[in-house]
Amino acid sequence: MNGHEQFADDLALHALGALQGEERQALEKHLAECAACRRELESLRGDTALLAISTSGPHPPARSRQRQLQAVAREPRPVEARIPWWRLPVPVFALVTLLAGLAFTGRRTIRLEKRIAELESQSLQQQSELQRAREIVSTLTATDAMTATLVAVKTPPQPQGKVMYMKDRASLIFLASNLPAAPLQKAYELWLIPMKGAPMPAGMFKPDARGSAMVINPPLPAGTEAKAFAITIEAEAGSATPTMPIVMMGAGE
Repeated sequence: MNGHEQFADDLALHALGALQGEERQALEKHLAECAACRRELESLRGDTALLAISTSGPHPPARSRQRQLQAVAREPRPVEARIPWWRLPVPVFALVTLLAGLAFTGRRTIRLEKRIAELESQSLQQQSELQRAREIVSTLTATDAMTATLVAVKTPPQPQGKVMYMKDRASLIFLASNLPAAPLQKAYELWLIPMKGAPMPAGMFKPDARGSAMVINPPLPAGTEAKAFAITIEAEAGSATPTMPIVMMGAGE
């Protein structure tokens, strides 16, 4: 528990002048060091004072009403005096205390609701990440997944790439090794070559210092049957159509 929450209830009591003894001494020591709690105390005192002066007192008897109005009209108007909270009638003081407590409780409720919303958002994000991990494991272990090994077209087959693709779920995992670094402001782009139609972009990637790279579940239309996969070098933003030459290519095994 932090300092603000520890003294939360004492602030409301202190604003009403009802805090005594060691609790008051501890609170005043904390107020000397905490500007946030001092502002909260002033706010509570202001709310209490406004509630106090807004409470109406008893009405004068009907028989003396006219006489009082005439006497008041003949006298100069005095400056309106605010009734101190400690002189309020007992029921009014109880009402002020209740309203001040409700106002303070409302602030704490808002903070709690905000924290609950944050926790719910974190829970949804964790559930989404867990579902994504399950899909990756499912594709890696599926017995009916299509696999393809990509090799260099014009050089000895040192760089390698392996594709695992499930057309029904449009799930694709690509792993590469021994790839040379892409040219400056360039990146590799993976392509799915369907049985019919133009090649489809299947993800941009850059190899790390060891030449390894990965593409997981790029946006692809479900049900697309692949004839082969290819890799080209494109601008970092990607391309809608392959830019020749094709540097790696492979068909289903």
